Amino acid sequence: MVNLFKKNRVKRFVSILMLGMAWGKLQADESDYYQLMPYPLPQGLKMEASGLAVLPDGRLAVAIRKGEVWILENPTETSKEAKDYKWKRFAAGLHEPLGLTWHDGALYTTQRSEVTRLQDSDGDGVADVYLTAAKGWAVSGNYHEYAYGPVFDPKGNMWITLNINIGSGQKMTGFKGTEKYHWRGWSMMQKPGGKLKPMSAGMRSPFGIGTNASGDVFATDQQGNWWAAGPLIHLRKGVFHGHQDSLRDAERLESPLKGLAVKPPKGITTAQAVKQVKGYVPPAVWFPYNKIGNSTTGIRCDRTGGKFGPFENQLFIGEFTMSFISRVFLEKVKGEYQGACFHFRKGMQSAVLQMEYLQDGSMVIGESNRGWNSLGTRSYGLERLVWTGKMPFEIKTMEAQPKGFRLTFTKPVDMKTAGSVKSYAMSSYTYPYQQAYGGDELDTKQVKIVSAEVSEDGMNVLLLCEGLREGYVHELHTEGVKAKDGGLHLLHPEAFYTLNAIPE
Repeated sequence: MVNLFKKNRVKRFVSILMLGMAWGKLQADESDYYQLMPYPLPQGLKMEASGLAVLPDGRLAVAIRKGEVWILENPTETSKEAKDYKWKRFAAGLHEPLGLTWHDGALYTTQRSEVTRLQDSDGDGVADVYLTAAKGWAVSGNYHEYAYGPVFDPKGNMWITLNINIGSGQKMTGFKGTEKYHWRGWSMMQKPGGKLKPMSAGMRSPFGIGTNASGDVFATDQQGNWWAAGPLIHLRKGVFHGHQDSLRDAERLESPLKGLAVKPPKGITTAQAVKQVKGYVPPAVWFPYNKIGNSTTGIRCDRTGGKFGPFENQLFIGEFTMSFISRVFLEKVKGEYQGACFHFRKGMQSAVLQMEYLQDGSMVIGESNRGWNSLGTRSYGLERLVWTGKMPFEIKTMEAQPKGFRLTFTKPVDMKTAGSVKSYAMSSYTYPYQQAYGGDELDTKQVKIVSAEVSEDGMNVLLLCEGLREGYVHELHTEGVKAKDGGLHLLHPEAFYTLNAIPE
């Protein structure tokens, strides 16, 4: 369902496997803080978990790619025996549901051709009402016509995202070729009681969709044409995210993006595209390719009130090919979101698609490697990630400053190592803005760290830097920094900050 071109498949997967082996030494350290607990599944149930939602009473609803929704009555059970878990099929006959959410007394899922409201009106635990909650796009049979979501913002507006077409559709019986398939590569929004309308364009395969702590809607996308690496993008009306193929609908009556279908210059970078491509708004965060992911997926904001650890209100992002979860800190600079991504937890049994929090604050992870290779020992599954209560030594936030960055840590740092510029290294780079698949890092330069000022309590370090550049990823390494207590090194010493704007 998360599709990547098969170009250089073997070469790429070998490099991913080698990178995973290099990270193996982190496994024990990560499990000290966050433990993975795979769910034993009923025999014969292929749990390709493409959507997760927690019901008000604590039960877990799981959408399966092949068209069903199941309810797990006791998701916090810790038994290793499948018989101790109480599963019941809630809905069936759906067309590849890729997302699930609970809203206004019912479950909502996005199928290939509509958003469906699933409701149990007689209380027997099985959906007996299947209502079309939203529609307005069509399908041609093209394999790449995925639809994702929905999510609801604080005003009750419903959001979905739509894949771009790749290649031609299937020639189906009775199809005359006159149907129009609009809004591919767009985000769509429907107000309560209204109709589904296009909001933003320029996406390729935006599998992940979710809200941050403020209720703003974000999506992840897949590295490929027009995307040199995976991005995190802020969805809102009238924004062009970069993928040119979606602009074929820009002049339609309902479009909020008229006048953008102009061929972009060749040989430019994404940093240059901000000024040279009309309407283009760069991602809030880039996930540098192979360094912190290949194919970003689900989005979930930590609203557990501290039950999941020290990263409340931050975003957690799934990764397909490398089977891990990363973490994102966002801030607004000059009115736009930007921020840093960090490694968080690897070692899932299959590709990560979706995440959701149970009422006890633990995270459930839905997995399936359908369509592409991924690290792990299984083709699909469901796992639970539980914080042990032990505080990891991590960079909690990385905030842009007029002349550098402010780092906040989860534990006090050792003053000597954290105050030495030799403990840090930074470089910056950008990406090509091109139709070709993917792209290398461009215009890489070292950023000089002039000083490292540690706060009195040891929780913050202000890095003063020379050579900051707007529109560039700033990759930071902090291998020399130790904790005050015990002298431990950082669990994950890398940070990748997308500096779209330097604050004044």
